[in-house]
Amino acid sequence: MNLRFSFKAALLLTLLLGHLRGFAAAPARIVSLSGTVSEIICQLGLQSQLVGVDVTSTYPEALTKLPKVGHNRNISAEGVLALTPTIVVGTTKSLKPEVAAQLKSAGVTVQLFQQEYSVAGTKKLMQQVAAAFGATAKVPALHKQLDADLAKAKKPAKAPKVLFIYARGTGTMMVAGQNTPLEKVIGLAGGQNAATGFTDFKPLTAEALIAANPDVLLLFDSGLQSLGGKAGLLKVPGVAQTNAGRTGRVVEMDGQLLSGFGPRLGQATTELARQLQ
Repeated sequence: MNLRFSFKAALLLTLLLGHLRGFAAAPARIVSLSGTVSEIICQLGLQSQLVGVDVTSTYPEALTKLPKVGHNRNISAEGVLALTPTIVVGTTKSLKPEVAAQLKSAGVTVQLFQQEYSVAGTKKLMQQVAAAFGATAKVPALHKQLDADLAKAKKPAKAPKVLFIYARGTGTMMVAGQNTPLEKVIGLAGGQNAATGFTDFKPLTAEALIAANPDVLLLFDSGLQSLGGKAGLLKVPGVAQTNAGRTGRVVEMDGQLLSGFGPRLGQATTELARQLQ
């Protein structure tokens, strides 16, 4: 397919639909490029207005049935415009600037939010997303529920050293360093990050793993599955020489739940804290 032609066709269709909507008010057609923002939209009662989502939008389960537009910075304007949205939302990491410019030139509103990985940051994001859709009256109830969920977390008496491993098979294994969403949620649950001295993610090595000597290994459930389960993880070089390897302390959780920092942050914190006991 000629991408230039498909982009022009999508552009013309979007402009035409926007013109027609001027004669009669219609619900927004929302494309969300963030699983966290998608969850907030659903909590605000606007799920029926979502016409497309990115691949991280997996909760509520009904979102998995919506058209997918790709994964954050690999998203193209053509794929989004094909869904004729009136507004595209996400975080500042969701979209390349040039793609955002293309969407705006097609008459589509683009709203990208700065996400901060903390309880306060989650509440702020809820407020901002709600404001974008005129639904701020529902925010106090969301904040109250988040606080109630967080209050249920029973942290371990002594903070265990937890190492988060991102895995897509043994060929792609990374560990989460400082200032990552994983470090923040580990801290909220009463643990401490076993990886220090670097920010973001870096490749896992046997030497670094043994030096970190975590008490607990934490993975997304999909990541652990890609390694062949717990038995496969324990065969990774260096794992057996750690406290976690010797005791078999491996925790797996849904990726979006664990790292999303959205409405279910309290649930994620409570569940992780329980497993760190």
